[in-house]
Amino acid sequence: MARKLPSLNGIRAFEAAARLGGFAAAAAELNVSPAAISRLVRLLEERLGLPLFERGPNRLALTPAGARYHPGLTQLLDRLAAMTEEVREMGGAQVVTLGVGPTFAIRWLIPRLGGLQRALPGIELRITTGGETVPFSENWSAGVRLGEGEWPGLEATPLFPADLLPVMAPALAGRLSAPADLARQTLLRVAHAPEDWGLWSRAAGLPALRAQGPVFEYYGQALQAAMDGLGVAMGIRPYVDDDLAAGRLAAPFDQAVPKGKGWYLVYRPARLAEPGFLAFRDWLLSEAQPSASASSSAHSGQRPRTTGLVGE
Repeated sequence: MARKLPSLNGIRAFEAAARLGGFAAAAAELNVSPAAISRLVRLLEERLGLPLFERGPNRLALTPAGARYHPGLTQLLDRLAAMTEEVREMGGAQVVTLGVGPTFAIRWLIPRLGGLQRALPGIELRITTGGETVPFSENWSAGVRLGEGEWPGLEATPLFPADLLPVMAPALAGRLSAPADLARQTLLRVAHAPEDWGLWSRAAGLPALRAQGPVFEYYGQALQAAMDGLGVAMGIRPYVDDDLAAGRLAAPFDQAVPKGKGWYLVYRPARLAEPGFLAFRDWLLSEAQPSASASSSAHSGQRPRTTGLVGE
């Protein structure tokens, strides 16, 4: 049965006018005249048999039918544009769009992108904002999320656990001999993770320890403050692994406590049919293995070599 579809030009004109709030703005976006937008919308209304806009002097408002039609059209056109871009790019580099939070990107992913370029020169990775507050986008190939491994409609491949451990500038670490010494230090906090210090302090046998230092929006800000000697941050793996290995931060205590969540690569099952995505996923898993091994070593009672003081 043949599809009964309206004119794509009429759809584009209506969607742009509804989204931008007027024919003039839609005309500027689509590079036509306002009169052309008005005519295309009028033809679409005639095809549908009902008005989509209420027109008045200096006023353009959606009718109930227009309000029902508009959101779905925006999603369809966005998806059509994304699909067109994917097909267009099949003749060149294979594009992988990854949604990640800013701290994960800066602290872990970006330092490893040189290795990605050497290992998979045919993959073009595009990084977009994808923190916990950002919904998973249809336009993403995948995202990196912190959670318990359950996201409806998505596959979740584990990368590494999210372990917690106090970190600080090496000069400060040299003055601390036991976890109880933290009670006399400035304990830096992260606004969206208020439970971290309590999880670690209870596991370390210090239930009375209270973090009352400055509050930062992101882990990355708190870690930078710790590097600058402003206090002790609650580090989370893998954000701290590279800084510990390089001696920019130190973790003088053996106690690494599971946050109760892990880092996962999440994606829609259909992506498994894309060779470029599969190659990227395999590369990411291989890069994640050292951090996962460090966590396993800490949990087995062996102190990872990357978490000591400088010179240990």
